[in-house]
Order: sequence, then structure tokens, then C-alpha cells
Amino acid sequence: MPSRQLKTVPLTPGELRILQALRTPQGIQRFLDELPYHLADTAWSPRKVLWERTAHCLEGAIFAAAALRVLGFPPLLWDLEADNDTDHVLAVFKVRGCWGALAKSNFAGCRYRAPVYRTLRELAMSYFNIYFNLRGERTLRRYSRPVNLSKFDRRNWMTSQSGVWFIAEYLCDIPHTSLLTAQQSRALTRIDSRTRAAEMIGHVSKKQPIRPIRRVSRS
Repeated sequence: MPSRQLKTVPLTPGELRILQALRTPQGIQRFLDELPYHLADTAWSPRKVLWERTAHCLEGAIFAAAALRVLGFPPLLWDLEADNDTDHVLAVFKVRGCWGALAKSNFAGCRYRAPVYRTLRELAMSYFNIYFNLRGERTLRRYSRPVNLSKFDRRNWMTSQSGVWFIAEYLCDIPHTSLLTAQQSRALTRIDSRTRAAEMIGHVSKKQPIRPIRRVSRS
């Protein structure tokens, strides 16, 4: 990333070194995968995630967007909206005109996507079959446009110590595009037990005390 652009990234030299060392979107995903998943009702900034070394879906996606920015990509956030279930937030990026995604998830298949999807609809549908609630219902219904988080630079989204709930609220308010017709939604079957078992490997089912693995220097 050109040094002139790095001057616009409000992170410490130590924080920048950690993110630059990830090198690629795949490296960012590996970092996310190594973080423990937590269920606390928080909306931490990327700086706070680096400090605590744990994250949930929203925090992981915002962290990934910040890391993509350091690597020279736009910091794009994307929302998948569900019925009778929670939304899933991801960071998205483009390579040679095709979309990929980075994510932290409590479900095995709702994470990384290689940049091979020609449209956002294609990318969204890649999550459809393994997006389900605990009753086994397929719940994914809509997707948003990508949101460039640089619009929140004045609100210090990368470094805030007081939380970034304003990003979540913005994602809830913007229009979403439907994936299915009403008839298709009514005809859906539930997932089978084998898919459920595979997707819930490593699933965190109850709140646990937030204990950081190790803290990092703020310098």
C-alpha cells in the first residue's frame, strides 16, 4: 500500500505491522480463524479486536475490512439478511473483477470465499445452503450493497474505544435485495443432520468469559 495512503489509516505503527504481515485476504482469514469466537453483546473496533484477540461476526468483518484497507483494498462491508435468524456481516473484496469474502462465523461454512464470484448475488447464493437457524430452517433471504467504511472515518471506526454500533445500525437501515421469491421460500426444506453436524463443528453455544490470548503493543 503506498505510504501516502497509509497516512490516512489511523493505526499505530505496531498495529499496522500486524495487519501488513497478513499480506493477503487469505492471510486475514487465517488470522480471523485463529481468534476465539465470543457471544458478548459488543461492537468492537479493529483496534479493540487486536487488543482483546477475540471477535464475533460483526467485529470480525469490520476488522477484516480494516485489514483489507491496509493491504490496499477498499474497506467494504456487506450484510446478509435472514428471516427467523441473525444477519451475517462480511468484508468483501474484488480481484480481477470477481468478488470474494472474509468473515468470522460461529458456523463452519459461513467464512471465506475465494474471489471467483462474478456478482454479489452469486456470492450471496454460495452461502445459501449452509445458512440455517438452530431449527434447521434455511433462512438466508436478502443481501445489501457493499458499504465503504471510509464513510465513517470521522467517527473513528478503526480505533474507537466506545464501540461502533453505528455501523451495525447503518447496515440495518440500507436497502437489501431479495434472493428468493415468496413461493421459493415456502417450498424450502430443512437441512439434513449431516449438514448440520458439519456446519456446527467448533460452534460456541453459550457465553463465555472474554479472556484474551495475548495482548499486543499499542505502539
